[in-house]
Amino acid sequence: MATLGDIFSTICVVSLFYSGTLAIDFNFPAVFNFGDSNSDTGDLVAAGIGEPLLHPNGRSYFSRPAGRFCDGRLVIDFLMDAIDFPFLNAYLNSIGMPSFQNGCNFAAAGSTILPPTKYSVSPFSFGVQVAQFLRLKNEVLQLLSEGKLNVKYMPQADYFSQGLYMFDIGQNDLASAFYSKNEDQVIASIPTILSEFERGLKKLYEQGARRFWIHNTGPLGCLAQNIAIFGKDPSKQDEHGCLSAHNRAAKQFNIQLHALSKQCRYLFPDANITYVDVFTIKFNLIANFSRYGFEHPVMACCGHGGPPLNYHTEISCGQTKILKGHKMTVKACDDATEHLNWDGIHYTEAANLHVASQILSGRYSDPSFIDDMPFALKLKF
Repeated sequence: MATLGDIFSTICVVSLFYSGTLAIDFNFPAVFNFGDSNSDTGDLVAAGIGEPLLHPNGRSYFSRPAGRFCDGRLVIDFLMDAIDFPFLNAYLNSIGMPSFQNGCNFAAAGSTILPPTKYSVSPFSFGVQVAQFLRLKNEVLQLLSEGKLNVKYMPQADYFSQGLYMFDIGQNDLASAFYSKNEDQVIASIPTILSEFERGLKKLYEQGARRFWIHNTGPLGCLAQNIAIFGKDPSKQDEHGCLSAHNRAAKQFNIQLHALSKQCRYLFPDANITYVDVFTIKFNLIANFSRYGFEHPVMACCGHGGPPLNYHTEISCGQTKILKGHKMTVKACDDATEHLNWDGIHYTEAANLHVASQILSGRYSDPSFIDDMPFALKLKF
């Protein structure tokens, strides 16, 4: 039976952060994150939207559901560990006097870059998240000017210009588009999606943001949810069981996102912009899963239906429902470290550890920071 320690010993864990056209200063005081469920540390749950996260979510590290769609930590949690920061608190979390001294997480599960529609899972699109950041900044600066702010819980004024701005969003724009569009139409919509993303980046730049860290989107076609819904025809799958059309769309999105990242270096000449190829990291992990100590590359750990996907569209991890006259409860597999996929959509903590370690290697970033390694990943079991 594999453990996180076993998996850790099979992967190269190095470090963070090089970016941009200027000499990089690694001593940033805060992180502001924007995204979807890949980096949501509790925003959607705090908003009270949708069905609550239930056990066994969070079981591997937090011992309870902790706002994350995972059995434990996310990639962003491991990255925060690497720079010796506490986990980022969700913007909407009001319980327990959450501290935002070292930054804030605006990511919310189900969020898109494009404005939400009536069918959207989350109303917190990228534009809304940027607006939330602007409100946070304005309120903090106002309170600081009045001398009323307890600095123990909020960022200092210069943190907004010196902080790192992280982005991991776009997956839901593509995934949701496939429900009403064919592959060519989905790909044709990408420039519109990225124009909206560019607008948000410009607003942040105008507010003083200078350090941008942009993750591309992962292999959508390898998620059990998408395979279950769109992959009934085996001819639509590649040799790894992933949906070819979804992955082609993701690749095209990433090509254009990479181009936008390069363009922004000219638009924002005094900014540092790093583009991270998460797609390649995740796809390599899926294609070579056994090399990294995993046994199941696609099948969900917490799901219903058994192999090959263990995913049911009508019932999700931890839920209890009546299906075809029978009461069903979705439970998790015994050992999540054998699985890459947690619930059909999101990755397990063990997989997130691998992804974070590869991000920190610097080999998958443009510019590469493989020779600039100021931080080491500190595991906290």
